[in-house]
Amino acid sequence: MNIGEAAKISGVNAKLIRHYESIGVIPKASRSESGYRSYSESDVNILSFVKRARTLGFAMKEIKKLVSLWKNKSRASADVKSLAVKHIEEMEHKIVELQGMVKTLKHLSKNCHGDNRPDCPILNNLEQQR
Repeated sequence: MNIGEAAKISGVNAKLIRHYESIGVIPKASRSESGYRSYSESDVNILSFVKRARTLGFAMKEIKKLVSLWKNKSRASADVKSLAVKHIEEMEHKIVELQGMVKTLKHLSKNCHGDNRPDCPILNNLEQQR
């Protein structure tokens, strides 16, 4: 199938398909005699896998590893689990950081008069943080 068909079936746009191919996430597409990329059902499955991994927040480096593990039927599930657990820990850390940012911004917003006066605790706080 051509890149447009692969994009439609996998839900990954053509530009991203070319990018994934260029960085080695998916194998280089075969080419027709006229030079157009041609994708197999296997390629589309990999693209769908990559899309799902992206929606779960995995970085491309991790996705490359996951694709490699997925293709390797003799892999240990422990290798896959350790990647997932590490990713969970990173996401939980980010959640804590985001909650702290929300708390700070709520506090600053609450203390900002939001009127015509130039004094603004939000800007004052941003100025102080170095």
